[in-house]
Amino acid sequence: MIRLFVEQLTVLDCAFLDPQRGLVGESWIVDVELAGDLDQQSMVLDFGEVKKRLKKLLDGIGDHQLLVPHRHAGLKLQHNSQGSELHFSGPTDGPIEHRSPADAICVVDAPTITTESLTAHLQPLVAQQVPTNVAEVRLHLRHEVVDGAYYHYAHGLKKHIGHCQRIAHGHRSRIEIRLDGRREAALEQAWASRWKDIYLGTQEDVVLDSAERVRFEYTSVDGDFALELPAQRCELLDGDTTVEKLARYIARTVHAEHPGRQVEVRAYEGVMKGAIARAG
Repeated sequence: MIRLFVEQLTVLDCAFLDPQRGLVGESWIVDVELAGDLDQQSMVLDFGEVKKRLKKLLDGIGDHQLLVPHRHAGLKLQHNSQGSELHFSGPTDGPIEHRSPADAICVVDAPTITTESLTAHLQPLVAQQVPTNVAEVRLHLRHEVVDGAYYHYAHGLKKHIGHCQRIAHGHRSRIEIRLDGRREAALEQAWASRWKDIYLGTQEDVVLDSAERVRFEYTSVDGDFALELPAQRCELLDGDTTVEKLARYIARTVHAEHPGRQVEVRAYEGVMKGAIARAG
């Protein structure tokens, strides 16, 4: 047998429920290896077919979904004609409640969501999509190596016509901030700490806002969505939480703290994509 590999076949931008961290935005890079005999083209599998079959499958399973640990003791999950509702009582500062169409969540048969448990969930599904000459499929999920600061954020974009409208998906994102052209590591780390495992919500979607809890609700093209979580895990923005607006929000905030300076923010949305905003 011979092995075929594809590095960074796709990136899973998603969110997951964690008993300590709460609602966590995440970006997993997915590499794949296929071992097998050569076909009539003298290939294990044509690279075009790898993308057509496997990338499409992966993008439809975990990408832009909320990953739910089915065997966690604090999870209560119900499915009905309107979709799925869950109550997650893991975090010590309060439970997380979520309602959405059924395809906005991915149920993983594990007590916690980890790189290993998600790999174990995805790998047999991918193996079903390869031809008979492929004897083995290996997935490798990894994080982008970041030389600097990054944060994990979750959000939902109700105006989006694609999967970004799902109220609880997210990203692991780099942040770069420059003052007068000079990179400012301390400022970058301050924002990474501020947005550590944060939910970035739109003010107009709030239906409950107290000192303890915040609840968001909206209806988009795909259906009705709701999310309620501890207030300390949220930051409310005036407007949509697209990466363009997040970059501008950071730039304007930094400029207000450093008047007279030229501010440039390079905010990432997951891996190798994002927006640049300037102020001053």
